Amino acid sequence: MSETQKKSKNGDESSEQANETQLTYEQARDELITVVNRLESGGESLAESMELFKRGEYLSTLCERYLSEARAVLKAANQD
Repeated sequence: MSETQKKSKNGDESSEQANETQLTYEQARDELITVVNRLESGGESLAESMELFKRGEYLSTLCERYLSEARAVLKAANQD
């Protein structure tokens, strides 16, 4: 099942997508660092850790999308 399908099942997709499209690469990266630090500290409950993990996966995917787009722009610029 894709992430989109999972989010649709939870009913949170539309509001989350609206908020996430406004995150810049730097904001997503910084939040991802915070999520990783919280997970590494081990002070969260299992439920909170699972939510943080899901959030981290999403932020990682978002950052990778930004980086892929930047690579494509650079590649196109270098071909001209």
